[in-house]
This record gives sequence, structure tokens and C-alpha cells, in this order.
Amino acid sequence: MKRQNVMRATAVAALLSLGLTACGSGGGGSEEASSTLRVTLANHVWTDIIKEAIPEFEAESGLKVELTQLGEDQLSDQYNVKLNAGTDEIDVMMYRPLQEGKLFAQNGYLADLTERVEGNAEWDWSDFQSGPVEATTFEDKVVGVPLITEREVLYYRKDLLEKAGLEVPKTLEELEAAAKQIKEENPDTAGFVARTGRSAAVTQFSSYLYSFGGDFIDDSGKSAIGTPEAKEAYDYYGRMIREYGPENVSTDMSWPEAMAIFTQGGAAFYTEADSLYKNATDPADSKVAETVGFAPMPEGPAGSKPYNVPSWGLAINEASANQDNAWKFIEWATSKEKTLEVQKAGVPGPRSSVWEDPEGISTYPKDLAEAIAVSAENGVGYDRPLVVSVAEAREIVGDPIVAAITGEDAAKAAEAANTSFEAFLEDEK
Repeated sequence: MKRQNVMRATAVAALLSLGLTACGSGGGGSEEASSTLRVTLANHVWTDIIKEAIPEFEAESGLKVELTQLGEDQLSDQYNVKLNAGTDEIDVMMYRPLQEGKLFAQNGYLADLTERVEGNAEWDWSDFQSGPVEATTFEDKVVGVPLITEREVLYYRKDLLEKAGLEVPKTLEELEAAAKQIKEENPDTAGFVARTGRSAAVTQFSSYLYSFGGDFIDDSGKSAIGTPEAKEAYDYYGRMIREYGPENVSTDMSWPEAMAIFTQGGAAFYTEADSLYKNATDPADSKVAETVGFAPMPEGPAGSKPYNVPSWGLAINEASANQDNAWKFIEWATSKEKTLEVQKAGVPGPRSSVWEDPEGISTYPKDLAEAIAVSAENGVGYDRPLVVSVAEAREIVGDPIVAAITGEDAAKAAEAANTSFEAFLEDEK
């Protein structure tokens, strides 16, 4: 049985055990359009900013917003139960396009927004960056609107580069040479640090994979992690940490551990999501705040191809009877004005015009804003395999990362993972 059918059966059983019944029958839902709009959002800085402005939307639209705000785990649990059961009790939903987007779209939970996004020239769908748009599109249909974006950039120590007489690396080859030199000249400082956990590292490894000319899945839907390009990327990433990384580095680091090493002065270079930059630039948290610089992801054989993804988006529940009003909320919340407002508060937005607006980048370090502009133009719209069971896929494709870090044969590990990932993809069909 397909994974999504198992999830549906499990969710319905959970509802029945609670004495609940499924609401709605898909399409337009079972109720007539209401002046009360039911909006479900995740706990996030973006939500906090928008929540304060909801009275403004209510006054303009004449609608009443009934807001549900939940943590990520609670949100996932609610969606897994309610959407699988066909509920019409959610109109607007905040979701993670790369984590559950394919599952939701494939199961028909997300309304087709294609005509809506193309129907308002003033709102301007063409203003949204291509990477995030790619992530909120399923089988040529727009099913969500990007909200919050992030890209991988190079964090570096200006003081260490100056001391070594080095320029900021523009290629992966230059990055390795610089990391090697700095570690040799500064025995107590690593040349490079990054995530090392099997699953956690996948998203950051993706930029290396793309820049070497590889991918997770090829155009025919087959596993691509056994290609020569993928093997090179695995070997490079593992070698950087193994040869130039911190002493006795663990293989279970996610961003908090890697960031802590960098911000406490333990490494010269660090590739990570731009959305985490304040951890490195805030003197209260970072010993190197005054010397941190930012640059675009260095170029590999295929160029500089960092991910440029939406971590969150807004969608409309296909079973909602209030889809027209739901779209009014999304138009308002993702307008140029609101996107500028939340970006100034430190939440990177998906609109090109906001990054081109001096006011939109006024709260960002100048070199970071420049790096983001390059990454947005060259970026790939996903940072993990685009599958239904994302967590399982990340474990499989992340295995060669750990193998390479620990000194195993990266090519052999990639071949073994390729076999497992191919079986996984066949099972998902």
C-alpha cells in the first residue's frame, strides 16, 4: 500500500477513535462561504508580525479572522489528522513546501491557485523568485505562495583571511585551499565547519551537490546520488570536515552545534542558511561578531548553485467553502507592502522587488544582502529530495555524508545509498 494511503487510513482511524467524523467532501467544501475566515499559522516571527496587522485586514475586507497558531509539531499533527479526513474547518494554512508539500498536493489537500496568482497584475506573481515558486508548484499547478525564504551562503572570518593574506574564496577549490592554509597557520582553529548529522546535513550538502553538477533525483525520477558528480560532492564535503574541521568533530551536529563552533571563534569558514545570520553577528551570542563576513556559495564545476527555498508558504485547503475569501487573506499577507514590512523585521521574503529596494535590505549586513542577491538569482528551489516521506529520504541520502566525514570510501557509500534510494523511490510510486 502506498505511504500516503497508509497515512490516510491512520488519520481516519484516529478521528474515529476520538468520536469525530470527517467534514467536507473536497472541492468547495460542504458549507457556504462565510465572513469568518479560519486561518492556521505556525509559531514564527512572520506570524507574530502578521498577527499584529490582522485588524487592518479585517477592517479593509469586512471579514473576521479566526486564528489558530501552533508549534511545528502540533501543526503537523493537526494537518495529518484533519486534512487526511477531508476537513473543511481550515481555510488558509501555513505549510512547509519542502517537507510536506508533495504529500499534500498529491493527496489533493491544496487548492489550485494558478488562475488566482496570475489574475492580479498589481499583486504581481512575476515578482516572486523562481526557486521558491518552483517549490510551491506541483505538476505545473501553483498550490502555494512562498512566505519565508533562505539560501546557503559562506560565513567567514575577515580577520583570519587578512592575517593569511587571502581573498574571499570564489570557488570550492579556493575554499579548500584557504581552509587548509588557515588550519595549518592556526593549529587551534578549524579551517572549516558545517553540519555533520546524517539528516541535518542534507539541506546544506545540497548546494555542494548542485554546484558539482549533481542532484538527488534525475529527470526520469530515478536516484541520482550514485552519479560521478554526486560522488565528488560527497567526497568534497566529507573531506572538508575530516581534514580541515574541528578536532574530534562528532557526526551528529545540526546548525546549533556548528554555529556555536563558528561563533566562539573555532573555525574560519562555515556554510549555512542565511536566515541564521544574526546568531553570528550579535555580540551577545558571538565572540566574532565584529569580524564576520558573508559571501555567495563558492562555485563548483557547475557554477555556484545554492538552494533558494521557501521554508514556509500559504495555501488554501481544497475542501474549504471559503476559498475566495481565503485568497483575499493570502493576497494581503503576501503583498509587496507586507513582504517589505516583515523583511525589515528580519524575515527574508521571496519577492525580488523587496531585495532590490534599499529599504528592504536596510537591516541586513551589506555583504550578506549582496550574497543573497546572487544566491536568489542562481538558486535551486529545493534543498532535499522532493518526495512524500522526506524524513526517510534524508536518512538515506545523508548516509554517504557521514561515511565521507569518517574517512570511509565516499564513492562506495554513495553507490550503496543509491541502491537504497532507488528502492525507496520505486516504493513511493
